[in-house]
Amino acid sequence: MSIDEILEEMDELLDKASSMPFVSHKKVIDGERMRELINDVRLNMPHELKEAKKIEFDCQRILNEAKLNAESIIRKAEERAAQIVSREAIVTEAKKKAMDMLTKAQTAAKNLQQNAAASVAKMLNDTENYYSRNLQSIKVVKGKLGSTLSNSLDLNGSSRKNGIV
Repeated sequence: MSIDEILEEMDELLDKASSMPFVSHKKVIDGERMRELINDVRLNMPHELKEAKKIEFDCQRILNEAKLNAESIIRKAEERAAQIVSREAIVTEAKKKAMDMLTKAQTAAKNLQQNAAASVAKMLNDTENYYSRNLQSIKVVKGKLGSTLSNSLDLNGSSRKNGIV
């Protein structure tokens, strides 16, 4: 007999039962028959209850697994987001450092060029001064040599005139 049939028989038992005098909501029933029906319910109930409990357990297990999976997915997404943000921060920092290094290198190159230009200009000035002094010395020597030659020619010419050879 199924649970539904047993419950229907219980209903019939109550419907056929006579009411107590002065209390219409209370009935007199065959206790022995009610006890048999209750025992039948107990004997037939476990299979259906087991199925219901199994379904409830499975639902709870599925919900718990889904909750754990959702938490895991959220945690992984947060970690991934943190990694991306960290990478972006590293890239931004690397770009900043690269720009700083480039600026420093450009400044150092400009300073080096200025120092090299100043050094070359000084060497050229020193060379020019050196050659200027040498040119002056050459002019002085040339002037002395010219004066010596002219004196020597004058002497030769006047000594010939005077008969001195």
